Amino acid sequence: MAFRLRVDGMADNGLRGSPMSEQREKILTCACELYLADGLDGFSMRKLARSLGVTAPALYRHYESKERVLFDVVGEGYRQLVQYLYRALEAPTPEERFRLASDGYLEFALRHPRYYEVLFTGLGALGEDQVPKEVAAQGCAVGQFWNDRVRECIEAGLLREGDREAIGMTLWGHAHGLISLYLKGMLRMSEAEFRSLHRRSSAQVLIGLGTESYGKRLREKMLAEEAAGVHQGALRGAPTGLSA
Repeated sequence: MAFRLRVDGMADNGLRGSPMSEQREKILTCACELYLADGLDGFSMRKLARSLGVTAPALYRHYESKERVLFDVVGEGYRQLVQYLYRALEAPTPEERFRLASDGYLEFALRHPRYYEVLFTGLGALGEDQVPKEVAAQGCAVGQFWNDRVRECIEAGLLREGDREAIGMTLWGHAHGLISLYLKGMLRMSEAEFRSLHRRSSAQVLIGLGTESYGKRLREKMLAEEAAGVHQGALRGAPTGLSA
C-alpha cells in the first residue's frame, strides 16, 4: 500500500508540510520505539498517533491495523539491511564478498539498532501467517544472500565442506549473539573496541570452520594484528552481569 498521510486539525510535530518520505520515516521510527518499549500488546494506533501528533483516523486511512504498521517497519528494516549487504557483491572474490557482507551486517546493526532489533525479535508475535508476501520475500532474500556467500566460500576452498545451512546458521548466530549483547549494553566497551572484538571473535569461528590452509592464514593475520596492537583493549569489556 502506498504511503500517504494527512494531518487533520491537530498539532503535527513537524509532519505537516514535510515530504512524504520524511513523514513515513518519522512514523516508522516512532513505531519502532513504541514497539520495542511496549511490545505488541502495548502498541496501539492511538498511542502511535498521539506520539506523532496526528489523529488515529488519519493513520487508519492508510494502515488498517497496528500489525500493518509493524509489517511496514519490518519491510523498511529489510530494505535498509540489503543496502548494506549487497555492497559486498562489488568485490571480486568469494573471500572479499564474505568479509564485506559480514562488515555490512555489523554496520547496519550499529547504524540502525532499532530496525535491527525489530527484525530479529522474530515475526511470530505479529502472526507469521499474516506476513505480507513481499515482506516474507525480503527475509528469504537476505537468508539466501548469506547462504550464497557461505556456498561460494566452500567452493573456493576457504570453508570446509559440510551442511551449508548449518554453517551459515552458526556464523550468523555468532554475529547476532555478539551484536545483541553489545546493543543491550551488556559489554563494557566503546564502539571501536566492540568492532575489534567482533572481528577477532569472528576470525576464531572461521578458523574452526575453515580449511587448514585458510585457518593458517587467518591465524597468521591475527598474530600480526595483535603484534601491531590492532586489537589492543578489545577484550577489556565484560558482560555487566559478570564483571566485578
